[in-house]
Amino acid sequence: MFKELEAIYSKPAPFEFYTAAELWADSHTSEKMLEYHLNESIDLSSRNTEFIDRSVAWIISHFGVEATTMIADFGCGPGLYTIRFAEAGADVTGIDFSARSIRYAGDQAAARGLRIDYICQNYLAFDTDKQFDLITMIFCDFCALSPSQRGVLLAGFYRYLKPGGSVLLDVHSLNTFHSREEIATYEKNQLDGFWSADDYFGFLNIFKYAEEKITLDKYTLIEKDRTRVIYNWLQYFSRDTLGREFEAVGFTVEKFYSDVAGTPFSETSPDLAIIARKPEVR
Repeated sequence: MFKELEAIYSKPAPFEFYTAAELWADSHTSEKMLEYHLNESIDLSSRNTEFIDRSVAWIISHFGVEATTMIADFGCGPGLYTIRFAEAGADVTGIDFSARSIRYAGDQAAARGLRIDYICQNYLAFDTDKQFDLITMIFCDFCALSPSQRGVLLAGFYRYLKPGGSVLLDVHSLNTFHSREEIATYEKNQLDGFWSADDYFGFLNIFKYAEEKITLDKYTLIEKDRTRVIYNWLQYFSRDTLGREFEAVGFTVEKFYSDVAGTPFSETSPDLAIIARKPEVR
């Protein structure tokens, strides 16, 4: 028992393990995630409806979205943004790891008579010959990726964009990193049964990596017939560190905001959003 507890409380190296499939592709947890996505009053898997409507209105206005605009939404979930973009007339592609969310998004699009190209795939493995005017990645998905994964993704974004095209995404700021604390908790059926339909014992260890500005929510889930460990990594950024990652693959940083609804940047904001542009061909 001592060795098992020692393993539960062990702190791995930054981004040593990657368990996205356990969260997004598992039948039970993907159902729970969809429930959170569709709860219009909370900001868990997606932001609340009022914010999404305000965000989409700003994006449409800022980027001049119209019938000829081609948009790709990475981590589109159940289509909360893609549906709205398509209703504005855009040609929309949505990519997401969760088959359940993609099915829901497709059903919603069909019910509205919208043509949206939904792709069920880990966006790190996505590739296409399409060229987009705008790529979005919303609700801080970028933070869950390792430095090497982020490099691969940004290089892909650069290839997929038309010259002059833009990326809009948001991340957690260093303010949020400093507000988080290391904790260790234990609970039966942790998070109200989020992890399994059967009884389980859940351990949560939150670790901070001061130098790298990373946190890890490490969930150890002990069920009757198996034990699983889920690693939820989050990288936190300043304007300088985020901008450098985009510039390293050729982007020009256009502007920073406090969110993807165009709120002016504040040094005290818990998040920050970036617009980066692929240079025009000369």
